[in-house]
Amino acid sequence: MRDILVCLVTCPSKEVGTRLATILVEARLAACVTVIEGVQSVYYWKENVVVDSEVQLVIKTTAARLDQLQAKVLEHHPYETPEFIALAPVAIERRYADWLSDSVAD
Repeated sequence: MRDILVCLVTCPSKEVGTRLATILVEARLAACVTVIEGVQSVYYWKENVVVDSEVQLVIKTTAARLDQLQAKVLEHHPYETPEFIALAPVAIERRYADWLSDSVAD
C-alpha cells in the first residue's frame, strides 16, 4: 500500500477543475478526484501578493501512474505554473487501497 499517493492541484474554477478531474479519471491516471469549492489562496506571484478564489483537487493515484498524471495535469492546466504536490498517506484502509490500485492499473 505504500505506492498510494494523494496529489493536490488548485484550479481557477469549478468548471476547469471538473474538466481536469474527468480527463484524469477517464485516462485511468486517477481513481478518484475530489473537487473542493470555496478555496481561497494567498500567494506571492510576480512581485505581488495575490488573493484568489480557487478550487482544490484532491487526486488519488499510485506511484506507478504519478509521472503520467503530472504530465496530463500540466498538459491541460491553464496556469503558467500549476500547483502539483504528491503526498504519501500515513495510513489507508486496505479495501480502499485495493480499489484505488485496481482503478488505475494498466
